[in-house]
Amino acid sequence: MKSLISIQSITKSFSKGKTVITPLDNLTLEVASGEFLALMGPSGSGKTTLLNLIAGIDTPTSGQIFINDQDISKLSRAQLTKWRAKHVGYIFQLYHLVPVLTAYENVELPLLLGKFSKSERKKKVLAALELVGLGDRADHRPSELSGGQEQRVAIARAIVHDPDLLVADEPTGDLDRESADSILKLLDNLATKHGKTIVMVTHDPKASAAAHRALQLEKGQFVTEGNLLTGGAKK
Repeated sequence: MKSLISIQSITKSFSKGKTVITPLDNLTLEVASGEFLALMGPSGSGKTTLLNLIAGIDTPTSGQIFINDQDISKLSRAQLTKWRAKHVGYIFQLYHLVPVLTAYENVELPLLLGKFSKSERKKKVLAALELVGLGDRADHRPSELSGGQEQRVAIARAIVHDPDLLVADEPTGDLDRESADSILKLLDNLATKHGKTIVMVTHDPKASAAAHRALQLEKGQFVTEGNLLTGGAKK
C-alpha cells in the first residue's frame, strides 16, 4: 500500500541555555495510507515532537517529511498554515469545544475559513456528525453532552473538511474506559472504512492495542515496533 507519510532521517534539536536538546535523532518512518498508528513512550521520549512535525506544526532541524508526496519540511510558515487547513485534522485530549456553541456550530467552525456556501457547510457538518453517531445531537451544547459525545463532536470537527491525515494527542486520556473504547472503535472505522490515516500519541496500552501498529519511542529513537493482532484492521 502507498505511504501517505514518509519521514526520512529527521532530527529535531533546540538549545536550552548552553545545552543542545535533541528530542528526535535521525528517525525514519513510513505510514501507509489508511493506517492507524499509535506512538507510545515516556514523557520526553519525542512522541509529541514527532506528532507536531507530522502535522506541520513544527519543522525538523534536518531531514525530510513527505505527506502524500509533498515535502512539507520545505514549506514556509505561511505555506504550512494553508497546508494544515486543507490536509490535517486535529483531535485533542480536552476537546477544545466552544461552550456557547452547539455541536453543529462547533463542527462548522473550520469551514468558516473556507469558501463554502451555507448549504455546502450544512451538508458537510451534518454528514460529519452522522458519521460519528451524533446526527441527533446537532443542537446540543457541550454542557449537554457526555465526555465521549464531546470527543465525538471534536472528531467530527476534525474530519468535516475531509483531511488526508488525522493527528490525535491522547484522544482517550480524559475518558472512562467505555467511552474510550467507543472512541477507539470510531478511529479504527475512520481508518479502515473511510481511508483516513491516523497518528495517535497515547500512554494507554489499551489504546495502542486498538491501533493497526504501535511504535515505542525512547530518547528520540524507536525501540520496538509491533503489529497488534488484537486491534484495528488486524482483527
